[in-house]
Amino acid sequence: MIRSVLAGVAALALLTACSPAGGREQAADEVAERLYAALGASDGRAACDLLAPDTAASVADDQPCAEAILDEDLPDQPGRVTRTAVYGQQAQVKLAGDTVFLAAFPGGWRVVAAGCTARGGGRPYDCELEG
Repeated sequence: MIRSVLAGVAALALLTACSPAGGREQAADEVAERLYAALGASDGRAACDLLAPDTAASVADDQPCAEAILDEDLPDQPGRVTRTAVYGQQAQVKLAGDTVFLAAFPGGWRVVAAGCTARGGGRPYDCELEG
């Protein structure tokens, strides 16, 4: 009896550690980090591949996204991820020097907005890059 209870507790702990929410948070973190890695390497094409369609279209207003995104006023060194929250099909990844918003698409997380700072007072974030 004790052995089966311990096995059940161990299985529950394993399921909790590998829960979908944790995996989704990690996946969102990785997309935000890949965005800034691409920008740091001046790889506009890779950065644009991580954007949601409306965001990429907004960036590519008068020139190709791969060129335009490199001119956006985004943090040069946003720092490490400090906190991530997933809300259904949306995610917020807070880095030391930026906040990135993402949405779930069939191919995975895509950046909806970046270069975001809180304005306080319950008002929406002010974002440099958004769709």
